[in-house]
Amino acid sequence: MLKREPLLRSILSQPTAPFRERNVIRTITAEFDKAGVPYFADPIGNIVVGVDSQKSYKKLLATRSPSEPLRVFIAHMDHPGFHGLEWKSESDLLVKWHGGSPVHSLENADVFVADSTGYLAEGRIVSAELRPNGLAIDRALIRLEAPGLRSKYPVPEMLFGAFQFREPIWTEGDIYYTKAADDLVGSFAIASLALDLWSRGRRPKAPFLGLLTRAEEVGFIGAIGHLELGWMQKAKRPVLCVSLETSRTLPDAEIGKGPVVRLGDRFTVFDAKSLRVFLDVAEKALPGRFQRRVMDGGTCEGSAATVYGFPTVAISIPLGNYHNQSFEGGPDSLGPLGPAPEFVHRADVAGMTELCHALLKPKLPWNSPWEKKRGDFKKLFRGSRKLLKSGP
Repeated sequence: MLKREPLLRSILSQPTAPFRERNVIRTITAEFDKAGVPYFADPIGNIVVGVDSQKSYKKLLATRSPSEPLRVFIAHMDHPGFHGLEWKSESDLLVKWHGGSPVHSLENADVFVADSTGYLAEGRIVSAELRPNGLAIDRALIRLEAPGLRSKYPVPEMLFGAFQFREPIWTEGDIYYTKAADDLVGSFAIASLALDLWSRGRRPKAPFLGLLTRAEEVGFIGAIGHLELGWMQKAKRPVLCVSLETSRTLPDAEIGKGPVVRLGDRFTVFDAKSLRVFLDVAEKALPGRFQRRVMDGGTCEGSAATVYGFPTVAISIPLGNYHNQSFEGGPDSLGPLGPAPEFVHRADVAGMTELCHALLKPKLPWNSPWEKKRGDFKKLFRGSRKLLKSGP
C-alpha cells in the first residue's frame, strides 16, 4: 500500500513544464495549508518546506549541532514540455520545446495546452524540428482541436504543454502510467514526508527541509538559483542534501525491485561517508527491497549540490519511458523512441517514502561511518602479524 495515494494521483494529474510549475505548486501547498505545514517561496520561486520564512530558514541553519546534519530533501516540479511562441493561424501555434523528448513518430502525436490555471485545450503535432544534435525537439507546430485560444492569449508565451495520453494518470496493476512521473514522484515524496512530520501538530525530531525546485529539466536552474542565494553556505551546522529523482531504468535499477540508493549520476559519484550511513540505513529499513548503483542515465540535482560543496546522497525511482521516449514501450506508445507515457511501480514509490523517513532518524553515525569497518580491518591485521613476520 502507498500512503497518500490520492495526493500522488493529484500531483501527477497537474500540467507542468520548465518555468511553468504553478499548478503543481498550488496542489502541494493547498495540502500544506490544510495540515499546517510551514513553507515559503524563495526569490527563485522554489518552494522551501519546513519553515515559513527566510528568517526561519536562516535560524534553522544557524542552530549549532555538530553531530546532527540538517537534511535537505530536493526534488523538481517540472517535466519536459513546450512554451507558446507565435500564432501561425487561429488554431496553429508555434512552440519552443524545453528539455528532453522523443524524436520519432512525432507527427499527429497528441498534446495538451495549459496555463497557470490548468488545462485549456488539446491538439496534435503537425510538424517538428529537432535540435542540431538530433536528441530532442527544438520547435514544433501545434494544431489545436478547438480554436478560440488566440483571442484570449494573443501573446502565447504563458501557454505551455506536453504530450497527452489517454489520461494524465492511470494504473494497471501496480504500475502508474502518466504523462510525467519525472520528477513529480519526487515532489510527492517530499510533500508526503512533510505531511507526516507535521501530522497531529507534531514537529520533526530531526532537522528537516524540503526544496521543491523549478526548471530542473533545462539545467537545474531552480536548484542553482537557490544555492546561489548563499543561505546554505552560512550554515553553522552540517548540511546533507538528499536528491530525490525519477530516473531511467537501467540494469540493477529495475522497475518493481525497490527504490535505488543512487551512488552517483552521469557527472559524479556522491559523498562516500554519507553513502555508507545511508546504505546501512537502507539495509535496516528495506532489507532486500532496495537497489544500489550509479544512475548514469542522466544527471540530477545531487550534482548541483555536490558542485556547491554540500555532502549529498540520492534516491531514485526506476522509470520506464524516460522523458516520454518509448524505450520500454507499453500502453499508448507510438513506437520505438516515439511518444509514450512514463511509468513507475507503486512499491518503488512507497519504498522511497520509507527511505526518506529512515534518513531522518536521529543519532545516525554521520561523523563516524567507518568506525566498525576500521575495527574489522584492525582485527584482520592483528590476525596476520605472525604470517607477516614469517616472510617475505
